[in-house]
Amino acid sequence: MQMDKKLVIPGDFLSDDVKLADEGTYIEDGKVFSSVFGIASLKNHIKVVPLSGKYIPRQGDLIIGIITEVSFSNWIVDIRSPYEGLLHISEFPRRIDNSEMSKHLGVGDSIMTLVKDVDPSMKVELTLNDQRLRQIKDGQVIEVTPSKVPRLIGRSGSMIALLKNETNCNIFIGQNGRVWITGKDKNLDLAARTIQKIEKESHIPGLTDRIVKFLKEEKGMLFKEPVKKKEEKGSAKKQEQEPEKEPVQEEIADEEAVKEDVGEPENMEEKKSGGILDELLDK
Repeated sequence: MQMDKKLVIPGDFLSDDVKLADEGTYIEDGKVFSSVFGIASLKNHIKVVPLSGKYIPRQGDLIIGIITEVSFSNWIVDIRSPYEGLLHISEFPRRIDNSEMSKHLGVGDSIMTLVKDVDPSMKVELTLNDQRLRQIKDGQVIEVTPSKVPRLIGRSGSMIALLKNETNCNIFIGQNGRVWITGKDKNLDLAARTIQKIEKESHIPGLTDRIVKFLKEEKGMLFKEPVKKKEEKGSAKKQEQEPEKEPVQEEIADEEAVKEDVGEPENMEEKKSGGILDELLDK
């Protein structure tokens, strides 16, 4: 490990220079200490990147929250953090009465939301006043360790692009480690299992090559069974004229809002046979 980086636990002393204190630290008696278990970077600024644990909210983060309580003027939101998120009624996309709050967002509902502000006392204010934000009503939400989010996205978005193209799913990754996936059932399952594999093996070299191989093998098995069934039933003319369709993006095509938010790749039909997976395999 480089000299300017070291493994630390909460309470470890880091520096006497409080001006260098950054994320993952706290100051006490004029000294800087680690507030989390992680890797401390001591170059330029003192910052600790957590290896595991809860999400620490920052202004501007796009996250997925779950409503836990409805008060007089606020929805209380679980954001996978030691701190609660507060969604004030004024931050709802349209004007509603306090008495109708539960009709629009109830306990247990999931939302894609934005961290509007975090004050020094860690009061976390959320908003839905943005075209990208909405209540989540379909698909599946899974959770990964928040510190693994950058690896799931990949360099310049390479890993998430691979996942979207090769599973035919729309995928939104919240900074708090919640991932929203929409698509056909079989594709949803494949996307979820691939994401879990990335999280589990993110620290092992050669991750992209393993994910490419995994997707190729799993997709082969995914479409093998339907082909067998057609052969067993015979080669009826109707079946030859109307072959069973692969689970493509038709179901999501009508969900224009979801497309805009998660950035569905264009020309999905053209990329199915010659997408990122094939390019990586031919390298």
